[in-house]
Amino acid sequence: MTDRSTLRRLAAGTVLIAFEGTTAPAWLLRAIGDAGYAGVVHFGSNIAGEEQVAALNAQLRDAAPHPIISVDEEGGDVTRLAHARGSPYPGNAALGAVDDPALTERAYSAMGADLRALGFTLDFAPSGDVNSADDNPVIGTRSFGASPEVVSRHTAAAVRGLQRAGLAACVKHFPGHGATTVDSHFDVPTVDVPLDVLHKRELAPFAAAISAGVRSVMTAHVRVPVVTGAVPATLSRSALTDLLRGELGFDGVVITDSMEMAAVRGTVGMADGAVLALAAGADLLCTGGELRGQQVVEPMVEAIVRAVEDGRLAAERLADAAARVRALASWAAGTGNAVNADGQVGLQAARQAVRILDGVPTRLQAPLVIELQSPPGMAVGPAVPWGLAPSLSALLSGTEVRRVSELDANASALASAADGRSLIVVTRDAHRYTWQYTLVAALAAIRPDVVVVEMGLPAWRPSGAAAFIATYGAGRSNARAAAELLAAI
Repeated sequence: MTDRSTLRRLAAGTVLIAFEGTTAPAWLLRAIGDAGYAGVVHFGSNIAGEEQVAALNAQLRDAAPHPIISVDEEGGDVTRLAHARGSPYPGNAALGAVDDPALTERAYSAMGADLRALGFTLDFAPSGDVNSADDNPVIGTRSFGASPEVVSRHTAAAVRGLQRAGLAACVKHFPGHGATTVDSHFDVPTVDVPLDVLHKRELAPFAAAISAGVRSVMTAHVRVPVVTGAVPATLSRSALTDLLRGELGFDGVVITDSMEMAAVRGTVGMADGAVLALAAGADLLCTGGELRGQQVVEPMVEAIVRAVEDGRLAAERLADAAARVRALASWAAGTGNAVNADGQVGLQAARQAVRILDGVPTRLQAPLVIELQSPPGMAVGPAVPWGLAPSLSALLSGTEVRRVSELDANASALASAADGRSLIVVTRDAHRYTWQYTLVAALAAIRPDVVVVEMGLPAWRPSGAAAFIATYGAGRSNARAAAELLAAI
């Protein structure tokens, strides 16, 4: 029997720590150094600027030989590095709309070069989910699209781009989160499809990523009855060992989605979930989406140790998981950045993605921009700014903005406020909100010259508006591209 101190170090080597603050607390440095934790995952609250996060990551590297330093940086709506300003990269939906895999590879190479220069080694991207449900509350513009073929070729391109920049890619959310209408942050979603549909639709992008050499795969807390039965994929040996490793031939690191999400914490709990995930075939346990700190990860490590001691988790499985994680960390530490940062590719891609889907906008005169507010998803986070007005104000004098909630949705009052000026209404996933498309219809009846700009998925088309423009994302580059289009008319 392996002694307990060795077991604890092996168990810690399968856990990523999340923490609060913009400097590394002493307990964290001891955890990744003396205790052998695998590394950390950064969120927006850990990042105050490039110099700060580079110094923070240097602190972490001084504490341990090869810590995994990971982040959830997708571009578009989901950004940690640029959470205060919005991402300079347009996101997957925009790249899928352009449908130029070489451009996608360039964009992800540039993003990878940015991250690598700041000391990151692993990016939880790209999303390989096929967004086959318009009402999906968690994927949306994070997906390259609704076509498995489009998503597959761009997922592979994104993997190549990130890893060419010396950053380990992590394709997610296996075996696919795109066909759900439930967010696994809050419940256990179900993808109830036969095996042939699963293989043709959900699994195709993961197979493409594996062929492209992806270093890691993130699991989804999603139930797929034909594979997982009643449990989510994160806890299913049939999904992670038989399907992902056996059928698809993946030999890299299997990383869980955040273990405190309700689909795990609200069902089996984080401690037991850690044991079940490792037994199923996961190698690295992610934490921090909602709960952070030493008090979150220590009970997981202790549960893993006890599970080995009482025979619920094979010691060989734990050792295998820890070894895979060490191999990933060593690969990232020894891989150089093979590309130069490209500060223009994000805006270039966003410009190619933005398009007029209906109508013809007229020349703008001192426009009033009405931005319809809706709550961001958990993956996006509450602090990331979005909207058209700042970018348009920089190009057109006299631009003003009103941010409107459901409580303020009075079409007559808003139309009156825009008297004598151009009127632009900006939405993000208006198809999810009855009040938004009802308000747009009412405004169009009063002001048929209104221009509607959709910065989410253009799943709904307004009637009666002069023009309908889609950006396929709400990142800073998406907004700039739309503003340029409107200002040039």
